[in-house]
Amino acid sequence: MTKMVAVNLFRALPSSNRDGEFVEIGEPEEEEPVMEPAWPHLQFVYEFLFRVVASPEVDGKLAKKYIDHSFVLRLLDLFESEDPRERDYLKKILHRIYGKFMVHRPFIRKAINNIFYSFIFETQKHSGIVELLEILGSIINGFALPLKEEHKLFLARALVPLHKPKCVPFYHQQLAFCIAQLLEKDVKLADTVVRGLLKYWPITNSAKQVMFLGELEEVLEATQAAEFQRCMIPLFRQIRRCLNSLHFQVAERALFLWNNDHIRNLILRNRKVILPIIFPALERNVSGHWNQAIQRLTLNVRKIFYDADQTLFDECLMRFQEDETKGREEQEKRESIWKHLESVAEAKALGNEAALGEVCLICYSGYQCKSTSSC
Repeated sequence: MTKMVAVNLFRALPSSNRDGEFVEIGEPEEEEPVMEPAWPHLQFVYEFLFRVVASPEVDGKLAKKYIDHSFVLRLLDLFESEDPRERDYLKKILHRIYGKFMVHRPFIRKAINNIFYSFIFETQKHSGIVELLEILGSIINGFALPLKEEHKLFLARALVPLHKPKCVPFYHQQLAFCIAQLLEKDVKLADTVVRGLLKYWPITNSAKQVMFLGELEEVLEATQAAEFQRCMIPLFRQIRRCLNSLHFQVAERALFLWNNDHIRNLILRNRKVILPIIFPALERNVSGHWNQAIQRLTLNVRKIFYDADQTLFDECLMRFQEDETKGREEQEKRESIWKHLESVAEAKALGNEAALGEVCLICYSGYQCKSTSSC
């Protein structure tokens, strides 16, 4: 049986994404998936293999000699197929193999790990990432407690870096589910996930920023106070940037975090650290954001902080006003120096040395140098 399956299924596959690049979000849905021409034949073989591995009459101890590591690896290679029907069969078969052959479980997890590493750090091209993550979602659900160190490393080294590739929107739903499953098993992993999201945070892609903010809300909802305090400073520095985003959906999604009761309670409990970080962003939104809906949402967030701790709010407001005044003075000083430099340069170009006055002729700083050697 295994020889027959190997002869019929194991083959070289055409490389996926032949142009070598992933198209933008939304475009792949407009294209038809590449179908395997031999599928009517292959389907019989896949159905046969599925029924064999799913049959309770097949002795796992005997079958493991033939459905061995090499056989499993070649099955995993077929996840590169562009035909979704083939990948669906592979997903069901591999899941059954994982459940039936306990001896293969560590090997299968390691092999999937290696596929992820290659995808993240080398190719960023693989057709079966969604299906592999769906398999992992079921596998993680069965992990025993407490979690082994191997599973924590898998989260930090494979699942979190899967946020890095440009094509993350295609498999983000399955990835977020796997991470949520692990957080249910061990809430202490929340700090690892949050810092990982911040590490791979998109800079210019607003759609991905909205997606990351949605996942961040799910993670924070499962986060306890101790883990929240470990990551809240870098987290709210990033949220501050999102609050001031000119893309209204990004700013709106960041402000919606305060609609979640659990997250709002975590924030208010640590307001003395968080409010000074985000207060300038809130004030700039109220006075200068182009979108009125964002201004209204920002006013609601300001009111939450004002009602919670008026003294702290007033301190932050006073500090913000002082910083703004200082910033305006520095800006005026810079503009004055530049204007003076322009007039000095113009006078020098015209050869009017008398117009230079007390300005240093070496650095043109706009002030008389006490020691020309410093220039």
